[in-house]
Amino acid sequence: MKTKTNLLAAVCLAFCCLTANARQVNCGSHSHSKDKNTCHLSSAVEQERVRLRDSILTNISGAKIAEKTLLISRLGAKNDGKTDCRAAFAKAIRKASAMKGAKIVVPAGTYYIKGPILLASNVCIELQKGATLKFAPEEKYYPVVSTSWEGTFLYNYSPFIYGYGCHDVAIIGEGTIDGNAMTTFAQWRPKQKLDKDLSRKMNHEEVALKDRQFGKGHWLRPQLLQLYNCQGVTIEGVKITNSPFWCVHLLKSENIICRNLRYDAKLVNNDGIDPECSRNVLIEGVEFNNGDDNVAIKSGRDNDGWNAKMPSENIIIRNCHFKGLHAVVIGSEMSAGVRNVIVEDCDYAGCCKRGIFIKTNPDRGGFVENVYVKNCSFDEVEDLFYVTSRYAGEGQDNHHFSTIRNIFIDGLKCNTVKQAALVLQGTEAKPVFNVMFNNVDVAKAKIGLSFENALDVNISSSHIGGKVGTPTTVTPQDNLFGKEK
Repeated sequence: MKTKTNLLAAVCLAFCCLTANARQVNCGSHSHSKDKNTCHLSSAVEQERVRLRDSILTNISGAKIAEKTLLISRLGAKNDGKTDCRAAFAKAIRKASAMKGAKIVVPAGTYYIKGPILLASNVCIELQKGATLKFAPEEKYYPVVSTSWEGTFLYNYSPFIYGYGCHDVAIIGEGTIDGNAMTTFAQWRPKQKLDKDLSRKMNHEEVALKDRQFGKGHWLRPQLLQLYNCQGVTIEGVKITNSPFWCVHLLKSENIICRNLRYDAKLVNNDGIDPECSRNVLIEGVEFNNGDDNVAIKSGRDNDGWNAKMPSENIIIRNCHFKGLHAVVIGSEMSAGVRNVIVEDCDYAGCCKRGIFIKTNPDRGGFVENVYVKNCSFDEVEDLFYVTSRYAGEGQDNHHFSTIRNIFIDGLKCNTVKQAALVLQGTEAKPVFNVMFNNVDVAKAKIGLSFENALDVNISSSHIGGKVGTPTTVTPQDNLFGKEK
């Protein structure tokens, strides 16, 4: 059953009624009746969060994994780290497809692969403990395929593991996927500007997809693993390292489980997991250690996002351990919209620049709505919770303003915030609205909060910069009259 936005109607209505008289910030009240209203609001929001979460989970099962097995070593693969094993994997996938589904078992050892692994329906690759897929780093091995790059649909170098139009695909086990991209693709970012600008120009001019050809002679890096137009996906247990660009890109796909993944991916733009125009996604138990965003939720950039009309929705992130640039990001490529996102029971494995970061600007349009953060903690960040409608200072002369509403934070903790704890930056045309902060505890912060063009913001039971105890009474040491000079 499709989870619909109207699940939240009751909460939104209650929130608007309770905060209608506090057009900027309600930081509590001496009134017993208003205390009761705040309590009722928190309770209603929590009930709706649980109902929404459970409804989403009923639509997520991941891949159906076949019981039949194929041993990759019996199909010509050598685990010596030198022999090209791409043909063996292609053979195994063809055979698994002919069997109407099978699990390809990859024993311990290093399997060198010159070119992409092309996934197929009903195929599971199990990387056993000690097994490593190590990809050749040279771009000549990666043909051009239909893909996307930073929210623009185009043709570019194939992702190293690529599935298009598949169902019931899985990669599981305790082994490692090594993109081995340190000496090639990881060095490309300084060269990419002309191609990046060209791709965005094609996006804005709505150039036909067939004419958006990149690849050889261009400098747009491919993703490590991309599932495009897929249904029923499980990625579980494996370690991911040395990606050429984003690590796991879930594009126009649904019914996805990413569970217990382990990252040591510190190359340029090594995002951990990027759901884009995807729905019904569960990300849980992941140990992040990334050179960029841990989770970045997207839905296409500008014209391509508006034309796709496929919001990213129904995404649960729970029991994860964050380390990297930003923990959870929505945007900035979010022009088709993002809704129904739940982040719960997560903590840190190290420092992050920002905890929760929602970013857009007047180039993007789209919407972000129905975001819940529950029981998450951080150690040291630059900014803890940051919403901005003017990301990168772009689009200030444009008019595609984003709608950002219905953001509920309950139980967000941090030891040290070097800049700002809570930031809301809307636009005059479309302020950020309907935001609730409850049980926010920050021990140290340079700036507690900064709200601009933000309406209907409710703060309760929160402490920024420490908790204040019982006030002292006057004593002779106060020397009140002595301070008049």
